[in-house]
Amino acid sequence: MPADTPLSDRLDDDDYPAYTMGRAAEMLGTTPGFLRAIGEARLITPLRSEGGHRRYSRYQLRIAARARELVDRGTPIEAACRIVILEDQLEEAQRINAEYRRAAKEASSGSDSGSS
Repeated sequence: MPADTPLSDRLDDDDYPAYTMGRAAEMLGTTPGFLRAIGEARLITPLRSEGGHRRYSRYQLRIAARARELVDRGTPIEAACRIVILEDQLEEAQRINAEYRRAAKEASSGSDSGSS
């Protein structure tokens, strides 16, 4: 998102890196170390401020919260990260599949009406 985008639009953007590591950890009820660990496991990759500090988006915080739920239930952090990644991939595949089904249905209903 360009820097000249109004602040209200940036704050509404789920991908805008609005939260510092400390604030993100506080919101999740965890430690900065947890956020570093899920970053090392490549679950999320925080953006960096000009000063090199990690910044997190709301979308990343939702992903981190899901990983934390699994870790709190006793799942090792690496496994929790892999589970969240696979859940995210499955959700995306299901969304794409639904789009294909919708497009196929529209195509078949369009060809049915044209053949009369």
